[in-house]
Amino acid sequence: MNQLPLQMLPYGWMGTIAQFLDTIEADWLAAIETNYQQLYRQRSTATQQQAWQDLLQILRSQMSDSREANWTLIFEYELPREGGRRPDLVLLAGDRILVFEFKQKSTASSADLDQVAAYARDLNQYHSQSADYPIQAIVVPTRRQKPSEQRGEILILNPNEIAEFLKNLDGKGAIGSPRSDIDPQAWVQANYEPLPTIVQAAKLIFEQEPLPNIKRAHSARIPDLIAYLNGVVDRAQANQERHLVLMTGVPGAGKTLVGLQFVYQTSIDQKAVFLSGNAPLITVLQYALKSRVFVQSIRNFYLDHEARKQKAPREQIIVFDEAQRAWDADRMAEKYGITSAAAGAVLRIAERTPDWCVVLGLIGEGQEIHVGEEEGIEQWNSALEAATSPWQVHCAPQQTDYFTAVTTERLHTDDLFNLTTSLRTHLAQDLQTWVAQLLTGDLTAAAATLPRLDATGYNAYLTRDLAVAKAYCRDRYAAQPDKRYGLLASSRARNLPNHGIANDYLSTQRLKVGQWYIDPPDSPLSCCALDSVATEFACQGLEVDFAIVGWGDDLLWREGQWRTSSRQKNVRDPLRLRLNSYRVLLTRGRDGFVVFVPPEAKLDAVFEGLRSSGLPLLTD
Repeated sequence: MNQLPLQMLPYGWMGTIAQFLDTIEADWLAAIETNYQQLYRQRSTATQQQAWQDLLQILRSQMSDSREANWTLIFEYELPREGGRRPDLVLLAGDRILVFEFKQKSTASSADLDQVAAYARDLNQYHSQSADYPIQAIVVPTRRQKPSEQRGEILILNPNEIAEFLKNLDGKGAIGSPRSDIDPQAWVQANYEPLPTIVQAAKLIFEQEPLPNIKRAHSARIPDLIAYLNGVVDRAQANQERHLVLMTGVPGAGKTLVGLQFVYQTSIDQKAVFLSGNAPLITVLQYALKSRVFVQSIRNFYLDHEARKQKAPREQIIVFDEAQRAWDADRMAEKYGITSAAAGAVLRIAERTPDWCVVLGLIGEGQEIHVGEEEGIEQWNSALEAATSPWQVHCAPQQTDYFTAVTTERLHTDDLFNLTTSLRTHLAQDLQTWVAQLLTGDLTAAAATLPRLDATGYNAYLTRDLAVAKAYCRDRYAAQPDKRYGLLASSRARNLPNHGIANDYLSTQRLKVGQWYIDPPDSPLSCCALDSVATEFACQGLEVDFAIVGWGDDLLWREGQWRTSSRQKNVRDPLRLRLNSYRVLLTRGRDGFVVFVPPEAKLDAVFEGLRSSGLPLLTD
């Protein structure tokens, strides 16, 4: 079956069990090595070569009497767009898919189990030829002496019991209605469309390439939302109108992605700008794109068009990302000398554009973390009351009560403008629910939610040993150079530097945020070095694949509720900002997170509270 040129193959070797048994060992190893070098641009290590040889010997001995010689083995299948992620073996067993990871050890770690579970999950969600077939995730510790065991959805298989396992599959058709056997050639050539990170999406848009046709985005009706926004632009231009669109959404729901795509599409015919008050997001995108044009700072927009000189912007389409960061009047006066809240300043500037304009505000729910951000969506109604032009307003039905400043005929509602589905976390719909239950103190409800979260393949853990958390990340992503994992912590926690998490002011000021998110794991500036720390300010609107969240002494569990002793100048509700900070920190991981609670007596109640919320211990 290896009829294509080697450089075109998305795998190391593919063939039936019969062909595998007949292939000369040296030829098989040479094919795997060639594929490895083409992917990683370097020779494999002696350890990797030994692992392949062990895998070969185990499978040949266990498959020598297989009655299903026509089943197809696919070794080192590369998941497209995933930067080198490749399970050791995918076995297409009739109408089943078996995903194997072989580990040269006697015991499978949590990282091993989560790694293979993620392969199975992503094939199910993003691989067009896998969605309708049952997928079994299997870890084979090659030195295991104990019998095989089922651990949740994952099978830990003794290498000497592979033959018996395959034999027992014979005649067991797939669950549900009868399905035809999988076509191996169609399977390896099938579309695989993973969810891009915001940085990857920006690169695709910037390079004028289409975004992946992600079914998750379709289920969240994002294409419908983009079409609606384009229709608003057409109407505003045709009727010489001014339109304000406010879109809310849970963390990771794709708000920024929508804004980037909207600006790109409309900037072809009209002038458009993507503004953000999120300095780290701007820095990361500009670092990744090597451009300062694609996304700009809202600060510079205020200075150029309101504070220094009151002039019209060149753009008629303005996207204001992280609009929950719109400061109140006191903060705007303190920072810029502008006498209105941020929302009023944006509308006043937009009203200077000739004839028509569209302002799109992207609002993250429960993410107000800065001083001056506490007024929320009400600020936009105040801006409309002070506006000199009649504005058409578009929002979700839940927001209509806020907008008393516009008449009914100028208020347009649609469920499209409330994104309730997280795209960031690989179908972990329950993450937002769990975090909300945890932070409102309903630990019993949170404990009931967590099993549903775990069932989606989202991994959440708890530990009091930072070294264990770091080892888990390094182990799980050892052969996945495009994956990113890092330390996150609240900016107001004072005890964490004593435990290896340098979230103090001077340390976080030295953070090179672009390099932290973008640089490869071997860079000392990369998040994967597990040295420097991103606070809630450096990670809002951004993401890593796996987060180690340090829980500090700024949010404590006492007498059945969360409390804070943190005090900041001009902050009316410090507890709200602390809760929102931890909401941000707990929702940054695409694959999952582990919460590290330092071993201090004052945090014992926090640890027990998190245990009561359902978080399992990370023990290895």
